Order: sequence, then C-alpha cells, then structure tokens
Amino acid sequence: MTGKNWTWQKLIDERMTLTAFCHNHLCNHSQKLDLAKLRDRFGPDAQAMEWDVRPKLRCARCGGDKVGLSYTPDTSPTGDINTYAKRKGS
Repeated sequence: MTGKNWTWQKLIDERMTLTAFCHNHLCNHSQKLDLAKLRDRFGPDAQAMEWDVRPKLRCARCGGDKVGLSYTPDTSPTGDINTYAKRKGS
C-alpha cells in the first residue's frame, strides 16, 4: 500500500500511529491521535493524508493551528510479521 491511499480504516488496519505535533515554540505539545474516534467522526473511507487532516487540527494545549503530523508503523511483535516488516521483506 502506498501512502497516497491512507484512509482512517487503512491506518487502523495497518496498525499505524498518527501523532500531532504543535509547532508553536512556546508549546511544543505532541499527542497520539485516536484513530478509531477519527474514523467514527469522519467515516472509515475518509482520506487521512497529512494535507487532509492538518487543516482540521488545533493544538489541545495552546489552541494553535501550526500542527505537524507523523505517521509511524507499529513495529511491536505480535507473533506474526506485521505489515511494515512484510513490506520491508523481513
């Protein structure tokens, strides 16, 4: 799967983590986003790419709108090779 196809459900299915970072130099707050809540709010097939998500976000601490996002695969062992490892050929 390529990043251009991320939806809320695909992020959940692929065990991805989405973290928002406030770029206000006095705040620097970060928070892991609840993908299930976002899926329920926007729909499972709604686009979840950075340019779709970022305009909807505000920092929970300072209310600022200068927010960045980090998409990270869950690489914790599960007894099965996770999808990230499969893509890497492990």
